[in-house]
Parts: sequence; structure tokens; C-alpha cells
Amino acid sequence: MTNTTAGSAVPATAAGEADALAGRPPSFLLPLLQLSDSALPTGAFSHSFGLESYLDRGLVHDEASFGQWLGQFIHIQLTYSDGMAIRLVMEAGSRTDIRRVDRMLAAQALPRQIRLAGIKMGARMLQIAAETFGSQALDEYREDVGQGVCSGHPAVAFALAGRNLGAPLPELLATYLFSTVTSLTQNAIRAIPIGQNAGQRVLRRAHGDVLAAVARIPHLDTEDFGAAAPGLEIAQMRHERQRARMFMS
Repeated sequence: MTNTTAGSAVPATAAGEADALAGRPPSFLLPLLQLSDSALPTGAFSHSFGLESYLDRGLVHDEASFGQWLGQFIHIQLTYSDGMAIRLVMEAGSRTDIRRVDRMLAAQALPRQIRLAGIKMGARMLQIAAETFGSQALDEYREDVGQGVCSGHPAVAFALAGRNLGAPLPELLATYLFSTVTSLTQNAIRAIPIGQNAGQRVLRRAHGDVLAAVARIPHLDTEDFGAAAPGLEIAQMRHERQRARMFMS
């Protein structure tokens, strides 16, 4: 797919074939790895996205219970919000379409802390992506965020960067979703706490959940956007009034 708003975007198929013929990995690979690295300074280490509420109530307390929670988070909230947003950005044909995706993300984030997390992390992701892998589409989105037309969200910024790089949708989804999963696991390692090796086992088991989400997202209806688990949203709302907190969400 070619980015119609980013000017110099490269069709994913053509770029991949050219790289393969030259005996090198796809040109989008290293940029995606950089943007999805858990060390990227977006502030993800400060957010548990409701996990801390489950810790406070003793519902998540070890490797197994965290793995179960993480699987549900991937299957529901990540799939139907961030994942769907990335797909819609890839399908967008105009700046207006990008604005619509941004507004949908803001509207479906009912818990205030989750909404603010998206705005703060989105601002950092957008700044990094625009300054490192700049494109017309990223500049336009940054302008819209600066003028208050859009709220800003990391999924939109990541998708715009990846689309301009010529990355296919499956690769974009897999790297973004797994980056979020990795950040949550690192936060669980220090909050539960569980050991580093336990965290790696959880991540390995999460591969199947991420790949299932990647396969499902292209076939969802637009009306599915924002589908959520009420229990998770309630936990995310409770976190705001939790007496002791390690995380901002």
C-alpha cells in the first residue's frame, strides 16, 4: 500500500522485493525495530494500563496470573483499539481520515488515565518519529496535535511512520503490539514482582496471542473499533483513586 499523504512513501511489496533481490533485509525493518524498542523514551515504563489495580486486589500475583491478564489485554483492548487504529491509518486516504482515527481513539478511551496516557505517550512517539523518520503525514499530524485538532496517540504516529517506510500491515501490527506487551511485562517484573526469566517465559507464551491478533485485525468491521472488556475499564478507572500507586495508569 502506498501512503497518499506522506509524499515519498514506498509501496510495501515493491520495497520488499527490491531488498530481497539485493540480499538485504527490508528497508523498513531497522526503523520499525527502533520505534518498537522498549527503550524508546515514550514513558511506557510509567503506565500499567490497569494492571496495578489487579495487583492491588490480589487478582494478579504471579507469573501465571499475569500471563492470563496479558492474554486478555492483547485479545481485547490492544486488538480493538490500537491494533484497529493502525489498520485504519494504513487504509486512510486523506488527512481527514487520520483525524477521524485519532478522535475515535480519544472517544473510546473512557478511563481518564488511559486517555491521558495515550496523549502523553503519543506526543513522545510523534516527536521521535517525526524527527527521526520524518514525512509529510507525520508533520501534518504533529501540526494537528499542536493546534488541538487531534489529541495524539502512539498507534497513529507509529502507523504513519511505518506506512511511509513501506512496511506491510502485518509487520506494523506485530512490532507495535509486541512492543506494548514487552513494556507491560517489564512493568510486571518490578511490580508483582516476578523474575526476569519468568518475564521472558510470559513473553514467549504471548507470541501466539500477538500473532492471533495480527491475523484477526484485518478482518474486523469498523464498528468493532473500541470494543472493550468492562472489567478492565473499571479497573483502569479504579486506579485513579487507588491509595498507593507505582504507575500513572
